[in-house]
Amino acid sequence: MATKEEISAFIAAEFPQTRVRVLEVGNRACRVLHEVGRGELRPGGTVSGPVMMATADVALYVAILGEIGIVPLTVTTSLSFNFMRKPAGDRNVIGDCRLMKLGRTLAVGEVWLYSEGVEEPVAHAVGTYALPASK
Repeated sequence: MATKEEISAFIAAEFPQTRVRVLEVGNRACRVLHEVGRGELRPGGTVSGPVMMATADVALYVAILGEIGIVPLTVTTSLSFNFMRKPAGDRNVIGDCRLMKLGRTLAVGEVWLYSEGVEEPVAHAVGTYALPASK
């Protein structure tokens, strides 16, 4: 298992381009926050799809690392996305992830995305990660 601090340090070192911060991790779950910048908005002032997809992908990675430790070669094998409503362009994106399966070679999880401070989700993702055999 890896702690929030260990995962945060790993993400900062290996993925310096990400704007996603780890808020909580543990119990096969995590919560992340993507700080939305002006350059990440689409015309009309909404958060772009790629930003939401990246947030969900990082959330899945964080939840898995929280269970198996820092295993860099854990990689996404699929990501299915449902956009449900327009995210607020003036709010950060929150990702709540729950792992549904954590096996020897595959992990499956779901992520609900929200505009910070808004109850209704803006998107839902389900993703699968391949785990290295030596986990």
